Amino acid sequence: MNWEQLLSLKRFGDTNKRLRKEQDETRLGFEVDYDRVIFSSEFRSLQDKTQVIPLSKTDFVHTRLTHSLEVSVVGRSLGRKAGQRLIEKHPYLQNIHGYQANDFGAIVAAAALAHDIGNPPFGHSGEKSIGEFFKTGKGVKFKDKLTQKEYQDLCDFEGNANGFKILTESRPGREGGLRLSYATLGAFIKYPKESLPKKPTTHIADKKYGFFQSEKSVFLDVVKELGLVKRGNDNDISFSRHPLTYLVEAADDICYTIIDFEDGINLGLIQEEYALEYLINLVRGSINTSKYHELTTTQDRVSYLRALAINTLINEAVELFIENEEAILDGTFSKALLDLSKYKAQIKDIIQISISNVYQSEEVIDKEISGYEVLNQLLSVYTDAVDNKLNNSLSSFNSLVLKSLPKTVNLNDDNLYSCLMAVCNYISKLSDSNAILTYRKLKGNHL
Repeated sequence: MNWEQLLSLKRFGDTNKRLRKEQDETRLGFEVDYDRVIFSSEFRSLQDKTQVIPLSKTDFVHTRLTHSLEVSVVGRSLGRKAGQRLIEKHPYLQNIHGYQANDFGAIVAAAALAHDIGNPPFGHSGEKSIGEFFKTGKGVKFKDKLTQKEYQDLCDFEGNANGFKILTESRPGREGGLRLSYATLGAFIKYPKESLPKKPTTHIADKKYGFFQSEKSVFLDVVKELGLVKRGNDNDISFSRHPLTYLVEAADDICYTIIDFEDGINLGLIQEEYALEYLINLVRGSINTSKYHELTTTQDRVSYLRALAINTLINEAVELFIENEEAILDGTFSKALLDLSKYKAQIKDIIQISISNVYQSEEVIDKEISGYEVLNQLLSVYTDAVDNKLNNSLSSFNSLVLKSLPKTVNLNDDNLYSCLMAVCNYISKLSDSNAILTYRKLKGNHL
């Protein structure tokens, strides 16, 4: 892979090549990507979507929106620092093509901002509940009516693939979705493969999948433009990651490791004295002891250590990226950057505490159970209506349900997979509160 191709400014529908040196510096194409994501309705719904603590009304607990904003800030720093080093290493990028260090930061920031845009309500349990509906629930009846890969898309409903759908899906008046640059779309695609085969290798890019069958042609167009390296066999679609994806992933890893831990401390789920020692172990070389001891509240102490920890991990991730640039460009780098961190033991300790004290806390489990019930009911009602519509056996209730859907939900296609995917995509875009409101409406509880 080569950087000039990887930094493509092309957007959906372009007929002429966009050159970096011809860009308006006051409104750079990669920065436009960030704007388009942040002003989208799908991004705004993240303000009422679970990050860790479902349906939490506590003001210092993160939602998907605050998490995404923080990941984008960390991603921008990672991209700029890495971009500066890359331009020093490959001066032709600037001298001939006009690329700047901040371009890398803008691409990573935009992709990082969008990284959770496809996640359903109720956190990761939302993804699981959609998958379970088709794998073991009422949705099993569709198995024999779909191809293997179509059915697998539903059984392993994936927020990353759904995010790619949201960013690229055409509809009247919005051809090409948000029309982001292909560089940003490439950096966004964390797992550039289809749903089958599942985890064919231990390569990090094979851990999950990154596009639904409904977006296959769009995906292939993007990877061709970017020159991503083909992987796997001829029968299956699989490519190496865009190099900047590793920085997007590092930004997310840094934020959820440190900030979920911070939420756990502030909520009292993790004991302060016990927890702060783990953060101190991560930043012992950079902590200002006298300044630290002047801080009088838990939140201030945690904030100080969090800032140091994030800065420490940003600098290390950039070093790891530059050290492994050659392997990343030829597609042989097979781990997440932080898997090679010298702080790996400390990171692992922090994550383990978050798992036992936060992710598996009673509050989280109770509300994830509620989320399963809500999404299962929505899927049951809407997929029944779709199935009956395609079989010309609509009931009066089915008709009312379909009329209640927004006009943006396209059910005019006679293809079962397209209609089921449209329903799942609609449900995935609901905020936690709107999912509950819709559930109550369908149960007759809003009267």
